[in-house]
Amino acid sequence: MAKFSPKKFIKESVNELRKKIKDKRALVATSGGVDSTVCAILSKMAIGDKLVVFFIDDGLMREKEPEQVRDFLATKGINLEIWNVEDTFFEALKGKTDPEEKRKAFRDTFYKILSQAVRSYSVDFLIQGTIAADIVETQKGIKTQHNVLSQIGVNPAFYGLTIIEPLRELYKNQVRQVAKVLGLPKKIYDRKPFPGPGLATRVIGEVTRDRVEKIRIATKIVEEELIEKNIFQAFPVLFSDKATGIVDGKRLLGDIIAIRAVKSEDALTAQPVKILWKRLYKIRDRILKEVPGVVKVLYDITPKPPSTIEYI
Repeated sequence: MAKFSPKKFIKESVNELRKKIKDKRALVATSGGVDSTVCAILSKMAIGDKLVVFFIDDGLMREKEPEQVRDFLATKGINLEIWNVEDTFFEALKGKTDPEEKRKAFRDTFYKILSQAVRSYSVDFLIQGTIAADIVETQKGIKTQHNVLSQIGVNPAFYGLTIIEPLRELYKNQVRQVAKVLGLPKKIYDRKPFPGPGLATRVIGEVTRDRVEKIRIATKIVEEELIEKNIFQAFPVLFSDKATGIVDGKRLLGDIIAIRAVKSEDALTAQPVKILWKRLYKIRDRILKEVPGVVKVLYDITPKPPSTIEYI
């Protein structure tokens, strides 16, 4: 197998996008992650002002994420269109506790919003950052990725969309190489993976505003404390069950948060990272102090397989 060449990939992708889109218009849905950001940059190179870059503010993102994505893309001459639709997503997720039901509810809402945007901006194509790992896991039935449709027998035309996936044959490490050659800053090309359904994948049980806010605070803590290059992904997860705790000398049923940190090359396999107790204690103490109602903090040492990296 020939060695992957980011420069060759960029040239071929830009040419392919131009051939497919021609004189029509296209929309890129970006989350600020490396995959969708690379798609936005490649598409801008290919079709210029015929591109609309779109951000769905679903209420499931990290702290100040929409503003950060907007400000970064502005440095690349890209205007970001932001739609605040968090009410729609929380309503779709209301009452759902099964992991697959939640992913499908997110996916359906995601594409309904996108189809509205496609009509609103009068575009002909949707360009998205689906990568090879997304397709592999969806086809194998491991979990339904929100950005994979045709691979599971869903016709994108059902949503009124013609979809282009420039990165569909690349794995995460290859996408990072492309991003680096494109001149994106380290904070983008080395950014830890973040799931499309956002913090909803890190809340076991029902996804409510209150529970999402708790995991948002915990996410900020974990990402600030575990930023090493050898860590592929690091995040907290909020459990659905309660645990007995003692606060101010009184019994309290409180929340349980698990911390997960893994190393991986392609996201298809992963191993837990060995973290010094001193560092784990610091993370534990911050979570107990800063996240309301938490009484237990755990560290997950399970590899993939048998576990997936994310919990749901």
